[in-house]
Amino acid sequence: MADVVQLPGVGEQLKLIIHLRWTLFKNGLQRKNNRWDIVGIVFAGFFSALLIIGLCAAFFVGTYSFLVKNWAGWIAILFWAIFLWWQVVPLFVAGFGANFEFGKLLRFPLSLRVFYILGLAYGFADFSAVAAMCWIASMMAAVLKVRPPIFVAFTFACLLFVLINVTLERLIGSWLERIFANRRARELMVGVFVLSMVSLNFLNPALQKWGDGGARPAVLHYLPYLSWLPASLAGKTAADATNGDFRSLVVGFSGLLLWVATFSGLLWQRYRKQYFGEELSEGTAPVTRRTVTRRPSQGVIGILPPAIAGVVRKEFHYVTRNGFSAISLFLPPIMVIFFSVQFAGKNSMIKDHGLSPQAFYPAVIAYLILILLSPAYNAFAFEGRGIQTYFMAPIPMRDVLVGKNVFLGCLVAAELGISLSVLVWRIGFPGWTSFLSTVAAAVFAVVGQLTIANWSSLSFPKKMEIGKMKGQRNSGIAVWTAFGAQILIGGIASVVLLLGRWFGNPWIPVVLFAGFTAAALGGYAASLNPLSRLAEEKKELLIETLCR
Repeated sequence: MADVVQLPGVGEQLKLIIHLRWTLFKNGLQRKNNRWDIVGIVFAGFFSALLIIGLCAAFFVGTYSFLVKNWAGWIAILFWAIFLWWQVVPLFVAGFGANFEFGKLLRFPLSLRVFYILGLAYGFADFSAVAAMCWIASMMAAVLKVRPPIFVAFTFACLLFVLINVTLERLIGSWLERIFANRRARELMVGVFVLSMVSLNFLNPALQKWGDGGARPAVLHYLPYLSWLPASLAGKTAADATNGDFRSLVVGFSGLLLWVATFSGLLWQRYRKQYFGEELSEGTAPVTRRTVTRRPSQGVIGILPPAIAGVVRKEFHYVTRNGFSAISLFLPPIMVIFFSVQFAGKNSMIKDHGLSPQAFYPAVIAYLILILLSPAYNAFAFEGRGIQTYFMAPIPMRDVLVGKNVFLGCLVAAELGISLSVLVWRIGFPGWTSFLSTVAAAVFAVVGQLTIANWSSLSFPKKMEIGKMKGQRNSGIAVWTAFGAQILIGGIASVVLLLGRWFGNPWIPVVLFAGFTAAALGGYAASLNPLSRLAEEKKELLIETLCR
């Protein structure tokens, strides 16, 4: 198309794309869910801004201190922190970044140059990029205040550093997209990456136990080998400019320019392949169909009504098919081991700061429930076009909700059971009263959130795809609903646990939690029919959101 039609100039094409995206955004605000999603994003942006501003002050003070003490070379440490943040954080918050939708943009007759510029420009819209550029600006402000003569050289180095990071982040994202085109490879890579990141939590305890001061000299021995990398080159320019070493300054700038040219060339090749029709979707290989005789439900599922048992079985298959979700089930026990190492080791906080196991058990279980119950607030995320089956099948929506809640309850119970066993093994048994209070609090926290989670799933659905990480997040209002509900229930549970201490009777929390759980179960049962009617009212919203 681009070869046949006379395309407008680069600036005109960019203006048209920006106008198109703005029009789509305005039209999307006509939907109530999208407006609520924007509200949630604004709230999240407010708290993110507080984090960015606080770290801006830290980077300003760090740069100021290094320059005042004539340690300009140590500014490289700050550049390394920004570099690692810029390249690693987008992998964790892939669902919250600005997605460059190549397939949709290629429907329009764009030139390759505009396609490249748009792909690079989307890199500046990521949260990690915005935060990093704010921190670099604070470093530039410190340089301007302390050493104005080197401000021009430092600014040029910062601009090259920004280009390197944006280009590298887009390049890594494009490579990962190519690798993740295969679902199994995608799930394996994401699972290994997540487990590797979790394993880094054990690095500090390992160094405390086996380091004995030998690890630091070994690290310092390898630092000179990093001097040719972008962060080291950018930091070295401040020292070279301060010392007036023009030759070293030119070498540093040349190195940064070489990195920019290298990453830009590689990114151009990746975008060029996509521009000329590289297809990253998965194909379905032809297979011989086999007749499978399905056996009736047996075992524990057999005691459930057929409709609920079918939903439970489907949810189980969804978890096992989604490699990322299956691997994430290993995270709670791993995190419990990490917390127990930190708090129950030789130099644990339990001994140094008086944190008792009676307080440690509820705190860890509350953290695990926060992780495990988050998917419940978007229970239909992976249904896709299958949501239409629920409305066509002769079963009430209440059975679907009960089936999803039963499976989630069993999954949470299994995870908490394993985690409690690990806690008993690592820390010791806290006593029957404390143990039963923790279990009762966990049951109340789970049951108390099911009704709210079901309402959120029906009112604020968000489509997700099995095995993918990019763009996979709940709607903004669903995230804040979950956050608010867990804070409320966590506050109630904390007050109840403290009542036992205030009155000197450890059985008070067990009795109160039993009563609260019974009330929550009654409210849950009473909410099923109204939620079924709400599902009928939200039918068009659910189908439109999940089937597109």
